Amino acid sequence: MAQKAHIVGKVEYRSGDGPNVEIRPGPVDLNPGINDVTLSWTDDDAHGSAAIPLADFKRYVAEGLIKLDS
Repeated sequence: MAQKAHIVGKVEYRSGDGPNVEIRPGPVDLNPGINDVTLSWTDDDAHGSAAIPLADFKRYVAEGLIKLDS
């Protein structure tokens, strides 16, 4: 089961070799892996997801940019 969280600050991911893309503020589902965490969200009719390295995810949480739901 995915953990719930909220993006409350500037959280970015890299799409392939392209530029960083910002994840919009709001609720996300978290699915942790060994080396990364996949964030999934819904915007109206669109669904998004991004895998970010575990170290970046931990930094975002430590900086208060991602708030984990209890």
